[in-house]
Amino acid sequence: MANVPTGAAQYLARYSEQSIACSQYALTRLGVDRSHCSLKIEDYVIICIPFQFGFKRSLFLASLSKQELVFFQKYVNAIANLSISFIPAGRTEPLSFFIRCTLSKIGQMKDRENVGLFVVDFKNTPDELVRMLGSFLELQERLRFQYADYGKRVIHVTPDTAKLLGYNMYATITDGSPEGKRIQVVNLNSKMAEHLEAAGAPVRPQGSAVNYQLFFKKYRVFVAGTVQSAVQLPQGIVRTVSDLSFSPELVEIIDDYWLNVRNASQGAGR
Repeated sequence: MANVPTGAAQYLARYSEQSIACSQYALTRLGVDRSHCSLKIEDYVIICIPFQFGFKRSLFLASLSKQELVFFQKYVNAIANLSISFIPAGRTEPLSFFIRCTLSKIGQMKDRENVGLFVVDFKNTPDELVRMLGSFLELQERLRFQYADYGKRVIHVTPDTAKLLGYNMYATITDGSPEGKRIQVVNLNSKMAEHLEAAGAPVRPQGSAVNYQLFFKKYRVFVAGTVQSAVQLPQGIVRTVSDLSFSPELVEIIDDYWLNVRNASQGAGR
């Protein structure tokens, strides 16, 4: 019988070729301490921020002039030392890593002047870091499953349900314009949002792309949507229903909501 890998080895077996885009959500969920991240190349210390995490290779951004980018090109394929700290949920003390790397590539970030992109290959990835990245990817798998499951149940947004959701009763929508327009979300799940807009708002055609910003206590959720239907009601108010793309933040919040509902019903039954 073959040995089944466990711990860090298990995550490497499952996810070694995957990477994590360092969105605001990912950085927060991983607990990255953005004030303690740097690359040391010989005597130079470059303050940077994570752009993409991998188990073997990671990418970091740094503020560098064009002249500095040209200067550091001579260190491509040289040894660098990465210093990075995390404060995961449940920990009071930071978890710090000092990782020996090969600086495999340096370039300018596309469409970002004076921002350099450093690609580093880890000589050896610490087991604790492997477990952290693996746990995050495992969570994303679960959230994607819940995205489909929680899309089957609608939450009617009232002051009481908003309290359980941790929803601040504030949301905006954009559809190409830079400024968001205030909306009232009346029904919500992981895959759908139904909202009202004041008289005079556009009746958006089916298939139109929109972007929502929903304000919760836990996260400010940015989620892309596609208009499923829109109609102007007799009072002039516009009611719009949109399909939502996968948002891990929103799925987490809805998962917490249904847990709160279950706990509240069990408490009432005692």
